[in-house]
Amino acid sequence: MENYDQLPKRKILCIDIKSFYASCAAVLLGLDPLTCYLAVVGDTERQGSIVLAASPRLKKEFGIKTGSRLFEVPNDPRITIVNPKMAMYIRISTELTKLFHRYVPKEAIHTYSVDESFIEVDGVEHIWGDARTIAEKIRDDMEREFQLPSAIGIGPNMLLAKICLDTEAKKAGIAEWTYDDVERKLWKLEPLSEMWGIGSKVQKTLNRMGIFNVGQLANYPLELLEKKFGVMGNQLYYHAWGVDLSEIGAPIMQGQISFGKSQILLRDYPDPEEVKHVILEISEEVARRARQHKKVGRTISLGIGYSRDEFGGGFHRSVTIEQPTNITMDIYEACLQLFEKFYANKTVRKISIALSNIEEDCDMQLDLFRPNRTKERTLGYVMDSIRHKYGSDALLRAVSYTTAGTAKHRAKLVGGHKA
Repeated sequence: MENYDQLPKRKILCIDIKSFYASCAAVLLGLDPLTCYLAVVGDTERQGSIVLAASPRLKKEFGIKTGSRLFEVPNDPRITIVNPKMAMYIRISTELTKLFHRYVPKEAIHTYSVDESFIEVDGVEHIWGDARTIAEKIRDDMEREFQLPSAIGIGPNMLLAKICLDTEAKKAGIAEWTYDDVERKLWKLEPLSEMWGIGSKVQKTLNRMGIFNVGQLANYPLELLEKKFGVMGNQLYYHAWGVDLSEIGAPIMQGQISFGKSQILLRDYPDPEEVKHVILEISEEVARRARQHKKVGRTISLGIGYSRDEFGGGFHRSVTIEQPTNITMDIYEACLQLFEKFYANKTVRKISIALSNIEEDCDMQLDLFRPNRTKERTLGYVMDSIRHKYGSDALLRAVSYTTAGTAKHRAKLVGGHKA
């Protein structure tokens, strides 16, 4: 298929801090991240609180992982349980980026998440040595200066560097893949969700098409994948051949397909009027995220999860509107229609809202029945700029000051957790 000689052969490092939050918490307490038993939980006072991170040894020996509940952590004197210190973790992440900057210019660094970064080392190899030597130096620096354990995958593009990290380097410490490894290593990946950029929904669709591993995906007719998935089908095909032409800093899957927010509530909400208050707050957040990217959407989805006390369950429904929007009240009104239609009068514990069918926010069609629509759109952008300048709680809707509101509490959090 692909003549790899025509493709750029860059040297990209994908660097991951092992169990980042748990490792940072361990170091702050003077513990060894690789040998201690430590769990970071959302709130140590609540037994149902979620484990946000667990040290490697706690995962291996006790089976505690991210998403476990506090009450599942054994009452063992060796185990340390702590609240998150998100502001401190972010500071450490920033310091690590400064460390990378010693080796490469800042435009060659892409912070993918708080614990994972890509750096391109082409052009500095004559100063520091080849890519593997640079990886070893960075790994040693992190261990010596921060006591943080790491793994580094090396590849000719972001995709292969990331998959090399996830499948090989996390066990070996440092590993490198080239285009020669595509058929031998990449094609063996199964299930498909092991492949960066393939989520569970896409995996299910591919499985129904008889595709269960990356090799089968690579050898599936390109025109049929494009017919089924559009542009994404083209990307899936070329990624299966290890081809990724995105620049450092560009997303692995080009094009945002939706903007959403999901929230597990701090308590059960038995009163539907209170649920509507939170729906309004989340609608505001989803609209803000769309405006931030200068995008509008036509399809609005609402998901409601009921309390465990009512044996769980819930619904997830969507509605497509005529005019694409990023106006809070448009999203809220669509969600209310869905809520009124499908709500089963049960106690609510989780709410999720998404805006999809995305377009550029450039033209707004005037609506005879809503002459203020242009003003509402402009007002959204003005409110965003005020919040950006003075903090997310600088402007809140009245519902946020009621007992049902969650935005006031969330404004004090960093990354959704205690600072």
